[in-house]
Amino acid sequence: MGRIPRDYLVNRFITLFLTIFIAATLIWIIPRLSPVDPAEIALGRMAAGAGSVDNSDQVLAQLRAQLGIDQPLIVQYFKYMWGVLKFDFGLSTANFPTPVSVLIANALPWTLGLMLISITITFFIGNLLGALMVWERSPKLVKVAIPTAMVFTSIPPILSALLLMYVFSAKLRLFPLTGAYGLTVEPGWTWDFATSVMYHGFLPALSIVIVTFGFWALGMRGLMITVQGEDYTTLAKAKGLRPRYILYKYMIRNAILPQITAFALKIGLLIAGQVLVERIFAYNGMGKLLYDAILDQDFPVIQGVSYVIILMTALSVFIVDLVYPLIDPRIRHGK
Repeated sequence: MGRIPRDYLVNRFITLFLTIFIAATLIWIIPRLSPVDPAEIALGRMAAGAGSVDNSDQVLAQLRAQLGIDQPLIVQYFKYMWGVLKFDFGLSTANFPTPVSVLIANALPWTLGLMLISITITFFIGNLLGALMVWERSPKLVKVAIPTAMVFTSIPPILSALLLMYVFSAKLRLFPLTGAYGLTVEPGWTWDFATSVMYHGFLPALSIVIVTFGFWALGMRGLMITVQGEDYTTLAKAKGLRPRYILYKYMIRNAILPQITAFALKIGLLIAGQVLVERIFAYNGMGKLLYDAILDQDFPVIQGVSYVIILMTALSVFIVDLVYPLIDPRIRHGK
């Protein structure tokens, strides 16, 4: 493996910076197009909880000051951008005065764990199945069973979650209905807590896996058909190389490159797809946090979660761009 070209690295850093900067700016602008006042929402919740609020005008002014919306827009923008650099997204209006960063920090590990497990499983299984669908040495039973299993990919994640919950939780009672870990388990770096998390996260992860692996399988199938007709594959067969060696070294290795890019882009989409799944299973991740924030019109939380999702996607694409030249020499030596 050679070194990553300097110009290539600089260009990728500039692209990463511009992506995050533009995304952060749009996230700040869009909520301010709404006529809803976050301070009034927070005051309304206080009044609903206490029955009434004395000196409501003064309290509203204090809330607007605490939320930072009593200042000119240009000042709000620069304070917001400075806060974004420190991962400070202000205070939640639905959980006032809890900082948004605290809510995200509590939810992010759950989403990362669920997402990385599910997307890794679907990536490897889906690409393997897609390759086997094209490989001429695959048994006929495999070629028939794979398209049959892909029927599940047409089911929305919310329906697969409800189906799995009904079968394995309500009827068979093999897995818990809701929660991220057992109520009697103390959170910490212990084996009991780890096994409880895996036990509770099995169905949410499975509900995502069974409806998304078809995306990778179909993509890999199309790429394998193209690679199968390339001259280097024909030459490898003429040289008498083992079929499995040709499948891995010549076909899958070249067909997998676009799938790696899709893997990075899929991270942001998968978090968005996990929203209803996490809500159904009461899984305390970013999806549930975003869902509750939308219902509560908690704009600071919506802004914070959206920024983190975009940041994760941008960083994933950036890392893939750095790995690409190490995988494909054509990029490393290209102009």
